[in-house]
Amino acid sequence: MTARRLLLLAGLLLAGLWVCSSASAQPVPGGTASSGWVARAITEIPALDKVYARSTTLNLRVGEAAKFGTLTIVAGACQVRPPDQAADATAFLTITDGADGTPVFRGWMFATNPALAMLEHPIYDIRVTGCR
Repeated sequence: MTARRLLLLAGLLLAGLWVCSSASAQPVPGGTASSGWVARAITEIPALDKVYARSTTLNLRVGEAAKFGTLTIVAGACQVRPPDQAADATAFLTITDGADGTPVFRGWMFATNPALAMLEHPIYDIRVTGCR
């Protein structure tokens, strides 16, 4: 490999590590992130049961839990960008499946880029579309 390719590969790996570490970060105490995100009280979560084609939109208050099928979804934070920036919303979710309480997803989900951090589940599709 050439030095340029090695440098490019190292940059991509570091960028991937930064995305992974920021996606699993904890909610910022006080509700406002230092990067200018604005805290909101309600998370809008469309939920889809892929087996039965059942869908619903959950309006989940921060700190509360909601059930969808066998999933329990808890919103730890919900934040939007300020009006002078590009529109986006993000929510810190903890999702458990079944009675054992083991999280199948814990991290930030972004409305404009759901593939960045998403729930990978054979039956359910959960994403964030906004905060109010």
